[in-house]
Amino acid sequence: MSQRVNQPSNQIKLTNVSIVRIRKAKKRFELACYKNKVFLNTSKGAVAPTADLQKAWPGKNQDEIILDILAKGELQVGEKERGQQLEMLQKEVVQIVTEKCVDPTTGRVYTSGLIEKALEGLMSRNQNSATATTTTNGEGSSSAAPAESNEKGKEKAKDEPPRWTGVVTTKSAKSQALEAIKALVYYQPIPIARQRMKLRIFLPSAVAKKVKPTILEMIGQLVDEDFGGDGWNADVICDPGVYRQISDLVGKEAKGRGRIEVLDTAVAANDED
Repeated sequence: MSQRVNQPSNQIKLTNVSIVRIRKAKKRFELACYKNKVFLNTSKGAVAPTADLQKAWPGKNQDEIILDILAKGELQVGEKERGQQLEMLQKEVVQIVTEKCVDPTTGRVYTSGLIEKALEGLMSRNQNSATATTTTNGEGSSSAAPAESNEKGKEKAKDEPPRWTGVVTTKSAKSQALEAIKALVYYQPIPIARQRMKLRIFLPSAVAKKVKPTILEMIGQLVDEDFGGDGWNADVICDPGVYRQISDLVGKEAKGRGRIEVLDTAVAANDED
């Protein structure tokens, strides 16, 4: 014989929902976004009484109340939802890093699995380093003047090597991928380098002799060049970080008569011949 489990009539069981919370008329109201219901407390599944809703939103129907909560309330991210966001963000960051980096000795790209393991290694390294620093700082006491301490702190921040502490939901995948690449290239948990760019540059004769030496110092490799009557044409390979500098230099010195064209955004070592 089956037994019936009784539960209060104003309670609804919820699983993994997005919550929007608002305080109004000295009461807290919560909207479970997967259900068209307004709750006093979603974790308890307590549905808001009609009297409380009318006191907080006099003269408004339920649809209007829901829209007001969505517009003015605060989104409460659940633990499962936050975990899913971090997992998706982690995959996106790893994918971007995989697309932008190579093994410099072979020119081959790494698998996403190897990149993920390398980043996990950097996280462990930073955690161990932070623990060691805390222990060291706890031994003895040194009292530097506040102004001097602040200046030293600023200088230290500039000189600090890149760190990777894992993905966060407050930054874009692209910006975090660039941070990850900097840390990977700096620490070299695996032989790794950013894929380089292939550019085609044109400078008119009037400025070519002046600007060419500066550009050659900025690039990694001069693939091909032609110094004709109209000016200097060159195909070069460079790190992505100097592209903006080269573009600004060409624009400034050639005054609109020069050109810079991106031929390839991901040149591996074995493609540079």
